[in-house]
Amino acid sequence: MFMKGVQDPDAISVASVTAVTTNVSNKRQVSVTVIEARQLVGLNMDPMVCVEIGEEKKYTSMKESTNCPYYNEYFVFDFHLPPDVMFDKILKLSVIHSKNLLRSGTLVGTFKLDVGMVYSQPEHQFYHKWALLSDPDDITAGCKGYVKCDIAVVAKGDTIKTPHKANESEDDDIEGNLLIPEGVPAERQWARYYLKIYRAEGLPRMNTSIMANVKKAFIGENKDLVDPYVQVHFAGQKGKTSVQKSCYEPIWNEQIVFTEMFPPLCKRMKIQIRDSDKVNDVAMGTHFLDLKKISNDGDKGFLPTLGPAWVNMYGSTRTYTLMDEYQELNEGLGEGVSFRARLLISLGVEILDPSSPDITSSTEHNLKSSDMWFLSKSFCHRIVRTTVSVHRYSHFFISQAATGKVEEFFLFGSFLEATMIDRKIGDKPINFEVTIGYYGNEIDGVAKPNTKGKKGGGNGDEEETELIHNSSEEEMDSDGDLTSVATTPPMKPVITDRNYFHLPYFERKPCVYIKSWWQDQRRRLYNSNIIDNIADKLEDGLNDVQEIIKTEKPYPERRLRGVLEELSQGCRSEVTNTNHILEQHAVFIMHWNRLIPIFTLTDVPDVFIWMISNGKRIAYAHVPSKDILYSSVDEERGKDCGKVKTIFLRIPGKKGFGPAGWTVQSKIEIYLWLGLNKQRKDYLSGLPNGFEENKLSKGPGLPSSPPISLTYMMKQIFQLRVHMYQARSLFAADSTGLSDPFARVFFSTQSQVTEILAETLCPTWDQLLVFENVELFGEASELRDDPPIIVIEIYDQDTVGKADFMGRTFAKPVVKMADEHYGPPRFPPQLEYYQIYRGNCTAGEMLAAFELLQIGPNGKADLPPIDGPADMDRGPILPVPLGIRPVLSKYRIEVLFWGLRDLKRVNLAQVDRPRVDIECAGKGVQSALIPNYRKNPNFSTLVKWFEVDLPENELLHPPLNIRVVDCRAFGRFTLVGSTAVTSMRKFIYRPTDKQANNWSTTGTVDTVHVLAPATPLCVLYTKDDDKDGKGKKKKRKKGDEVEEEELDESMLDWWSKYFASIETLTEVYPKELENEFGNFEDWLHSFNLFRGKGGDDDDQNLTDEDRIVGKFKGSLCMYKVSDDMPRDMSFDSNMGMFQNIPHNDPINVLVRIYVIRATDLHPADINGKADPYIAIKLGKTEVKDKENYISKQLNPLFGKSFDVEATFPMDSTLTVSIYDWDLVGTDDLIGETKLDLENRFYSKHRATCGIACNYSIHGYNVWRDPMKPTQILAKLCKDGKLDGPHYGPGGRVKVENRTDDHLALTVLRHWEEIPRVGCKLVPEHVETRPLLHPDKPGIEQGRIEMWVDMFPKDMTAPGPALDISPRKPKKFELRVIIWNTDEVVLEDDDIFTGEKSSDIFLFVLWLKGQQEDKQDTDVHYHSITGEGNFNWRFIYPFDYLMAEEKIVISKKESMFAWDETEYKIPARLNLQVWDADHFSADDFLGAIELDLNRFPRGAKTAKQCTIEMVTNEAEMPIVSIFKQKRIKGWWPFVARNEDDEFELTGKVEAELHLLTGEEAEKSPVGEGRNEPEPLEKPNRPDNSLLWFLTPLKAIKHLVCNQYKWLFIKIVTAVLLLAMLALFLYSMPGYMVKKMLGA
Repeated sequence: MFMKGVQDPDAISVASVTAVTTNVSNKRQVSVTVIEARQLVGLNMDPMVCVEIGEEKKYTSMKESTNCPYYNEYFVFDFHLPPDVMFDKILKLSVIHSKNLLRSGTLVGTFKLDVGMVYSQPEHQFYHKWALLSDPDDITAGCKGYVKCDIAVVAKGDTIKTPHKANESEDDDIEGNLLIPEGVPAERQWARYYLKIYRAEGLPRMNTSIMANVKKAFIGENKDLVDPYVQVHFAGQKGKTSVQKSCYEPIWNEQIVFTEMFPPLCKRMKIQIRDSDKVNDVAMGTHFLDLKKISNDGDKGFLPTLGPAWVNMYGSTRTYTLMDEYQELNEGLGEGVSFRARLLISLGVEILDPSSPDITSSTEHNLKSSDMWFLSKSFCHRIVRTTVSVHRYSHFFISQAATGKVEEFFLFGSFLEATMIDRKIGDKPINFEVTIGYYGNEIDGVAKPNTKGKKGGGNGDEEETELIHNSSEEEMDSDGDLTSVATTPPMKPVITDRNYFHLPYFERKPCVYIKSWWQDQRRRLYNSNIIDNIADKLEDGLNDVQEIIKTEKPYPERRLRGVLEELSQGCRSEVTNTNHILEQHAVFIMHWNRLIPIFTLTDVPDVFIWMISNGKRIAYAHVPSKDILYSSVDEERGKDCGKVKTIFLRIPGKKGFGPAGWTVQSKIEIYLWLGLNKQRKDYLSGLPNGFEENKLSKGPGLPSSPPISLTYMMKQIFQLRVHMYQARSLFAADSTGLSDPFARVFFSTQSQVTEILAETLCPTWDQLLVFENVELFGEASELRDDPPIIVIEIYDQDTVGKADFMGRTFAKPVVKMADEHYGPPRFPPQLEYYQIYRGNCTAGEMLAAFELLQIGPNGKADLPPIDGPADMDRGPILPVPLGIRPVLSKYRIEVLFWGLRDLKRVNLAQVDRPRVDIECAGKGVQSALIPNYRKNPNFSTLVKWFEVDLPENELLHPPLNIRVVDCRAFGRFTLVGSTAVTSMRKFIYRPTDKQANNWSTTGTVDTVHVLAPATPLCVLYTKDDDKDGKGKKKKRKKGDEVEEEELDESMLDWWSKYFASIETLTEVYPKELENEFGNFEDWLHSFNLFRGKGGDDDDQNLTDEDRIVGKFKGSLCMYKVSDDMPRDMSFDSNMGMFQNIPHNDPINVLVRIYVIRATDLHPADINGKADPYIAIKLGKTEVKDKENYISKQLNPLFGKSFDVEATFPMDSTLTVSIYDWDLVGTDDLIGETKLDLENRFYSKHRATCGIACNYSIHGYNVWRDPMKPTQILAKLCKDGKLDGPHYGPGGRVKVENRTDDHLALTVLRHWEEIPRVGCKLVPEHVETRPLLHPDKPGIEQGRIEMWVDMFPKDMTAPGPALDISPRKPKKFELRVIIWNTDEVVLEDDDIFTGEKSSDIFLFVLWLKGQQEDKQDTDVHYHSITGEGNFNWRFIYPFDYLMAEEKIVISKKESMFAWDETEYKIPARLNLQVWDADHFSADDFLGAIELDLNRFPRGAKTAKQCTIEMVTNEAEMPIVSIFKQKRIKGWWPFVARNEDDEFELTGKVEAELHLLTGEEAEKSPVGEGRNEPEPLEKPNRPDNSLLWFLTPLKAIKHLVCNQYKWLFIKIVTAVLLLAMLALFLYSMPGYMVKKMLGA
């Protein structure tokens, strides 16, 4: 009796899966919280984080002089894009150093993933994860740091469930919480992705450039006007090939190399063929490559590997047009409607080893080992170190075996029926066109490939042939030049009814056939079909199990076991038959109940069927080639090969979605067969028998051609009986919120309609439609096993204009042949529910049965008789026969009329005198009239009932309709709103079920005893009592010893419970309280009333919120009428089954609203922040806390309580809103949440005031309820008709000094354990509610934490409200004394002495990133041992929140800011050691950061101080300055070396002293060495002028060490010059003497 219908959506459903992701704009929101960064690589960093999604960038603030910045900044990105486009966008986190207005800054590292990866995570989010930063330009650099963040993607209806962490631990495990999906290794490696682009074929004969269009228009030339190139997008990177000028079959032989981490966090690679143009490049086709589908991460897995293989691209039509209206299909947005091109590509991945010295000259040696690669040696090359590179190779080849042998394929199709043709095109001749790739298209014609491509192949072809089983088949003779027939002859349609036409094919069925040539890679398609076959069987089996469970049939586990055994057997046999090919090449993904083969390479393009009217393309259908591919092995054959398939044609492009595309353009019954031309021996064997072939006449001696039409000589005559019983939950097509539905049934070429039922969404037609003389062609046995489908369309009748479409469903009839007996088990057929679809959304259910009866030789005499009309008022309408209509029983339906709420105006007039009408199966009851709705919206008479005949099968019960009408003057009645209760099962009372409802309690009276120590309640209490009355918390240690730790209760407040500071926890619910307690509808239900036409978009169910016009509050109880109904002695006959419910008179209530905080608010100001404040509205009371707005906060802490007096039922809806305060203009609504207080107030879960964990009469945990636990327990026992409670001496002895209230509280906390009447009572709690905005329905704008208490005014007044105001930060003063340093690295070389030295000073940064708080010591000049003496004191006053472990800073963001902004940051002290330089920037030497709540204890001496105190902090003794107050010791300075490892750069002796603000005022000290309490001046060696005091040593260093060789060269040159001068001086005199002979 469950949902039935044809299961193949591709075959029969217009609601294609692609509609969900195509041309449907969806609002989505990406929220990113950047919390902090750690371990950033660099010195003296000023980091900021850039969050980039697509083209939109947002920046955090800059934090100065820190490698561990803390941000806690929240960003929101709003998108209005189709999901496919949205999920392909890259989310990029970048850390930038020193960015400002004048410079772009230095990139430290980046992290990338696509938005789809985030959406695929649980709850669509990553929470508190660390993103590992890397530098894509330097893959050897390793980790560049970590960024801690939250990322969430929110769509309509999604709720972000954030774990409640009020006090987060600062020492997070980074390696264990990396921002990666589950299953991805923590240590990802760099890899190169080699995408080779070889060539393209089949580009459309067109060009979209302006000049080409002008050229064609004037001179008619349209040849080779395309300049194609390939563009590839991957992981935010883009690469493209060169442009091939004027070429329809371009050859590139180029390679695009991407460098990216592996496994990548961006799963799709986008490959586009584009046409280059001087004005605007245009996409010609797009293909998406999902890397997950071409890889396997198992033990025997493989890296992403593909090809060389052809990928087919689909897009707009191949028709030449000046303006292509389907251009977006070429961009990959939506399902393509025609073949565009095919591209030969291959993809390989190489994992890089950063430690390898030849990383920049690596080759693809790992890919050559695969038999899928056939590459020449010219691929060996050097790879440049860039992220994307393109290389071209002029000399290489690809073996033909790499892409497969080119074979001749044969496609045959026969149109058996063409019906349901839209009447808009019914007046012109219609024909159909079938194409496969670029074959069959009237523009391209048929082009046979060259013989070289056809005959190459070698030995690999024989192997392939044997694998595909061709060796066992007879080959057909060559049929010469066969002329393809790709279109049917035009034919004028014939009228079916007022909406649709059909083509009069009758006995003559037109045929098409096409010859095409493709690479023979059928084995890939065969493997996919094997997997599909197993998956379909599994899905059918699981659907059967689901139906058994929903219809409550016995033993569903037996059917499930059989399904799993069939799956196991199928997998085992198929793996054996295919030599483990399935195991090696197929990976399964089990998603819910669907087993999906993850990847199929389709070298053979898909088939497209077009309906053409008067030369214009109207509608199309897309048929995957693998579904109609022939194989001699049954498991390998396509599921639709050689079978008659029903296909619905739809409008192409975005016009095909939404209301315009819901009209069926045509329904065709088509037979398709695809296989090798030499296999077409039995291509007609799957057709219904009884036909003759009509072929084109050929000359004598020529081979015969396939038929151009079939003439059927055999036909069967049937009678179709359609039993239309009822429908429910139909679409609201009228402005009243109702419809006037009727059904139109189509079968073959006939149609009939049911009667029109006015103003209902749950019509009961109870009508039999008889289709006489239905002619079906083929053998009777074939029609019995696979009859044609029946189409049922639901319409809304309008008095003016045509009927509105409401939905469509499909069914297959039960067939009875003439020689069969009309009797059980098949006949008469049972009524079944069929799901109705309206576009992509469900639009109700239809209860019907269908039978197709063959008319035998004796005519209609053999058919079962049809009863005449039973009701003369209905005229000739036939009712559903008795054997098919359900068996009825008498039921009584009791209705509790409580009241109406939130009724909106109708026709601009307020509702004043409403009434509720209840109707079910033609019977009903009316409520009492509310005389004045505004004064009291409750009913005076609570319970009424009526009797009705309903089916015994509960699944067939008709809906119960609820209508509210306003009784106006002069006897007018106006419909206010209506709703339908589609399932009455939860309201059925069964006497045997003792716990069915609270009102069904009859029989014996139970007793509650709280006295014996052995009773479970006392045991539970003593077990739970872990805190005695003296404020001591017990801690269990080894053995039985108990250590008592004193708690100062004066230090505890409500926030202590909230932050889990003690064991008495407050329950914090991560969602609304009503979700935890069934909407508090334990006896009082709320029914939303609807009015207005339903929404037409894809989020139809969500738009129902806009149609809500009010609520009806009440309840229902349905039971079979019998005389033996049990009745209690105190049974009130006027109340029926609703005994012991409270009265509904108005009651005054004090409502106390506590608002704790709001989180992740949507930014409302230009600066990305908001100034939120609270607004409360209850009835006519409105409170706006505008004066106490919180400046520039997206996570404000309110800590407010509001007291509002209300009167139920008039003031029952509480609205809590968060507004953004604006200095100028009106304040903006950020979000609001609404609470139904009335259901909470009357609920048996007692949601008026939460039950606390402990009973205290004073202090932070004071009891809030005016009623004590003993009073509450006594009232619950009285209401539940229980005897008690009784408190005995045993209980008092057991709990020592406890009172009865403590015992009663224990019983209340375990009230759900009480049999028959027990239920969970609402505990003391905080609930988290989403904030929504009316303009952005369904998308959270933040969350608010709050709770509500309610106290009746006629009872004892409650005490004062709890003080939950935010804790004021406590003033502290931290005094840091720097005594000495040691072993500081020596950075400078003395120019005179050559000794290593440093001019040391310490730079202390208090509060990470707050540059204005930095302080530094004086300089210790010329330290040659690394030792420095300072005796320098720093003083830092600050405000601190102990519970949150955060420092609170309030400051103005800029000089133009209106008020101060509050920040909370961790208490961390950053000590840095520097080398001072006079004429250049100071040199950073090292640093240490101390978390003042947990940092390693300082070493006693410098020798004991090691780098282990930083690198191995977890094993060191940890101290907190807030507990120890004063600490002195040695700590190490560290810095990162060239290998990115920590090294010791010095040690510092420091003393930390923490004082409260009062203590600091009493004992002031001076900064540095100033008064008061000055520190001694350090005893530093005066060696700054050492070179002047020891000149000989300085000269020796200069001459012998520093400039030794320079001095030798100068001396040598001087001697040579002196000798030359002497020679020149003495030479003239010497020559004169020689000449004179002297």
